[in-house]
Amino acid sequence: MYRRAAFVLFLAIGIVFQLSHGVEVEVKVQDKLCLYANLMVNFSVSYDIAGNKSATAEFELPADVTTVGSECNDKSSLLKLNFGEGHSWSMNFTVTDKMYQVDSIAFTYNLSDTALFPNSLNNDTKTSTLKPHITDIGLDTCYSCKSNDMLEDVSVNQTLFDVLIQAFVNNGSKSEQITSCAADLPTASPTTAAPTTTTKPTTTPTTTPTTTPTPTLPPPATGKYSLKNDNGSTVCLLAYFGLRISLKQGDKYEEMNFEPNGTAVSGSCGVNSSELVLVSSTMNISFTFLNDAKKFRLHALNVTGKTSSGAPFTEANNSLSLWEASVGSSYMCNKEQNDTITGLLSIYTFGLHVQPFGVKKDSFSTAHECSMDDTSILIPIIVGAALAGLILIVVIAYVIGRRKTYVGYQTL
Repeated sequence: MYRRAAFVLFLAIGIVFQLSHGVEVEVKVQDKLCLYANLMVNFSVSYDIAGNKSATAEFELPADVTTVGSECNDKSSLLKLNFGEGHSWSMNFTVTDKMYQVDSIAFTYNLSDTALFPNSLNNDTKTSTLKPHITDIGLDTCYSCKSNDMLEDVSVNQTLFDVLIQAFVNNGSKSEQITSCAADLPTASPTTAAPTTTTKPTTTPTTTPTTTPTPTLPPPATGKYSLKNDNGSTVCLLAYFGLRISLKQGDKYEEMNFEPNGTAVSGSCGVNSSELVLVSSTMNISFTFLNDAKKFRLHALNVTGKTSSGAPFTEANNSLSLWEASVGSSYMCNKEQNDTITGLLSIYTFGLHVQPFGVKKDSFSTAHECSMDDTSILIPIIVGAALAGLILIVVIAYVIGRRKTYVGYQTL
């Protein structure tokens, strides 16, 4: 691994090539390659215009980009592509053991650029930050993903494709080894075996392995987490819950309770997006909530940690629609709730109560209860069952009465 150390000032400007299939970028330190990227990005941005309306700008990462602000370090690197009138797109890379990953993608756009955002009511510069699922890339290998990878935020959608990147380049030479994204990997197609004639074997009972994990741990401790606004005077986010994660490893599941004691709490509160980050001794979890002016929901979840065997893992989903409630209220689910996050990760929540927007007087607002907690639906069911039972009793009594009447008038 190269050493950056005191060579910050020698970071060379990147070399940019526009190929037919993407923008190729080389970031160098002292004329040695340290970060390589060849990719395409399409953007779709919604913004406000006059008449209480919105417009959508659609454009792609242009050919004319610079890499001013890009950095290469031993444990973290930053690819920053600057373009147009104050726009930039960046990837932040970090190393864990012998693997590296993309921790975040940030897109900064300037609404005063009339070429991209005509008739915009605002002249603000805004930033959309997302956590992509680009993980477990071996050092000295390139990450490749030809398939479309869509990242969604409140007002911004980004689509990455034809991606080939390598951070932490060793010895100044791009590797020929490839780590492909899951979407590019071939799926196994079923094969039909030729019919054969065999004698029927003795049937012995077999046990079919279950595909759903059964919780075996004691209920996790309930953590009470809160964030305050920038001046630190009032609470802007509240979240109470016990949390267990279930991680699929091969044909087995490993379950881990999240320990709230000693957990570091951080994050941010925004008008349209809020984030809660919990860092314990064994696990890092970030929750991203979105607000569409009418309802809020859990939009993204990123979990990083290690299994009991010490193997690192990272699982993320940036397109969730969980824990939904009206803005100005809170979401509550006292009973155990199980949500599937990815094909490998599920979470169990216990005593969940969360409000990421509109907290008043440092307390939860009126709660929207999950379907498992809502007992109001039982009332019409009970009343209906009682009425049905009463009608059945009346019908039986009527039939018995009619039979006795016929017996009393028999001819002698």
